[in-house]
Amino acid sequence: MKAILLALAMVIGPAWAEDWPTLDWPVDKTAIDWQAVDTYAFPPRTTDRSGIRTDALLIIRDGRIIHERYTAPTRADTPHLSWSVSKSVLASVMGVAFGEGRFKLDDPAARYYPPLRQHPELRLRDLLHWASGLAWQEDYEYAPLKSSVVAMLYTRGRVDMAAYTAAMPAASAPGQRFVYSSGDSNLLAATLRGMLDAGQYDDYPWQALFTPLGIDSAVWERDDAGTLVGSSYLYLSARDLARIGLLMQRDGRWGKRQLLPADWVAFNRSLFAQAEPIPGEANPGGHWWLNQPLPGQPLPWPDAPADTFAALGHWGQALYVLPAQKLVIVRYADDRDGSYSHNELLKRVLAALAGEGA
Repeated sequence: MKAILLALAMVIGPAWAEDWPTLDWPVDKTAIDWQAVDTYAFPPRTTDRSGIRTDALLIIRDGRIIHERYTAPTRADTPHLSWSVSKSVLASVMGVAFGEGRFKLDDPAARYYPPLRQHPELRLRDLLHWASGLAWQEDYEYAPLKSSVVAMLYTRGRVDMAAYTAAMPAASAPGQRFVYSSGDSNLLAATLRGMLDAGQYDDYPWQALFTPLGIDSAVWERDDAGTLVGSSYLYLSARDLARIGLLMQRDGRWGKRQLLPADWVAFNRSLFAQAEPIPGEANPGGHWWLNQPLPGQPLPWPDAPADTFAALGHWGQALYVLPAQKLVIVRYADDRDGSYSHNELLKRVLAALAGEGA
């Protein structure tokens, strides 16, 4: 794939290749002491799968790799399961569709996915805020018999995940209350299908986003209905996921191309203020997570800048973007016990950079 992209760039001119990274990431060899970062992120692994278990850590500054480390069998070219990081990547795919004029935020979701006609007030904006108002229970290991997401992904809903979610009763009015829901994300994936012409859907994430960014590791699973599992099942290498982060750090620009509309990125990074604070947890934006505080509350991650935002996933997957510092950080992991702290990693990365050259 990379050879094809390079040949194409030589023939038609560098639409995205005018600005690094193109097909390979450049490396900044500035001497930085990463010991405190690596000590935290890569402690010795226990046999009982407890503690912090980092598979990949990749730190990009201004488009250049400044630190990279992996735990076998994960390597730089390994497509790693991103879990709910998939949700934010889905939002970026939808951002391209938004820029093409395929939908507006306040459009009723049922316009693009008819099974939602029983919820006529539900807008695309509400799904992007995880505020559909549909009854939902997102527990995983702790209450699996009552879990909507376990049923959707693995049992009675797995054949058609969007239809399973659309059949849920309303628990509140749309847009009034944040309830984190993988079902909302899979409804978005179904609405995207309804925005596209026949035959476009299967290749659209690649045509719209992955290929322009030079991403060639992406694997995105579908359910039996053919709908992307936008909530959970995207696999990307750490370096390829970092391309999504760099695109967002640059407000949707890639080289000289405005791949995502700037107002779409601004929406992604705008706080949904109807959420309730959870200590240590980031707050919801437009299918991204923000370090912005809710009214009257402290920063979720007090040692990170307030403009930090992230895509986050189960078992410690994370894509952090720190715009003012021009930083993009990818972490893949196999955490099982909640001992990992987003704030602690970011604190140590920033401290290492503050000591640069000392």
